[in-house]
Amino acid sequence: MVSDLKKALGNNKFVITSEIGPPKGTALEKMYQHIEMLKGKVDALNVTDHQSSVMRYPSIGGCLAVRERGGEAVLQMTCRDRNRIALQAELLLAYSRGIKNVLCLTGDAVPVGDHGEARGIFDLDSVQLLHGIRQMEEGYDFGGNELQGAVEFCAGATVTPEAEPLEPQLIKFEKKIDAGAEFFQTQAIYDLERFAGFMEHARQFPVKILAGIVLLSSARMARFMNENVPGIFVPRELIDEMAAAPKGKALEKGIEIAGRTIKALKEEALCDGVHIMAINREEVVPEILAAAGL
Repeated sequence: MVSDLKKALGNNKFVITSEIGPPKGTALEKMYQHIEMLKGKVDALNVTDHQSSVMRYPSIGGCLAVRERGGEAVLQMTCRDRNRIALQAELLLAYSRGIKNVLCLTGDAVPVGDHGEARGIFDLDSVQLLHGIRQMEEGYDFGGNELQGAVEFCAGATVTPEAEPLEPQLIKFEKKIDAGAEFFQTQAIYDLERFAGFMEHARQFPVKILAGIVLLSSARMARFMNENVPGIFVPRELIDEMAAAPKGKALEKGIEIAGRTIKALKEEALCDGVHIMAINREEVVPEILAAAGL
């Protein structure tokens, strides 16, 4: 059965996805509240998978919670923490419980997280995981052994349109498409002119591109990302705009910026939708959508 996200992507509508960040523990009430708040306002909800290598409640658990509450879930799956046996087992569990969308990620490096002594697995990378999923759909596991029941996923990946240099990203982008990626959720984009340049290349391929929108909550956050997050470039004029916001109003300004960015992307038909990452502020996603006129 085709997933609702795949149907939305195929209907040439402006698709909206967002993220749910699971807690570091079993206090799940806030996560449940965010799911209830967003499930009817976006086409699908990603649940992050130990984002930035910080141990949290698992993506599969969060996706089951999305499903139980009537939402469309996107399982995030990193290769950092599992070998190919565990990856396949989790895919079988997800499919058997009605989770039909998966975002394939290699994963952040272990030292950036909160368990620096952990050993990264990286048995596969995201390209190999995509290949493996398509093989499972044909009825065989990653080792070529026959499955007792196949799977069917809408499988996606990530790309960084503002990377410098961009060429290595384009090579990875094309490899992921060849491996079976149907959609891409990008790293945060702030410079629409640079993003349009990437999209000129991306439009050569039969895939859907959802532009990543990361909510700015302060000028300091914007500067930090420029200095510490590869592939993210916040233009000086946006940093100055955030810095000029009245005291206590920086978040409102960030919501405004996110909203008008989404509106411009839609009106100019630059991409196929957006992926909103509010990062621990999921409750303001409806305000971002309102600011975008959606």
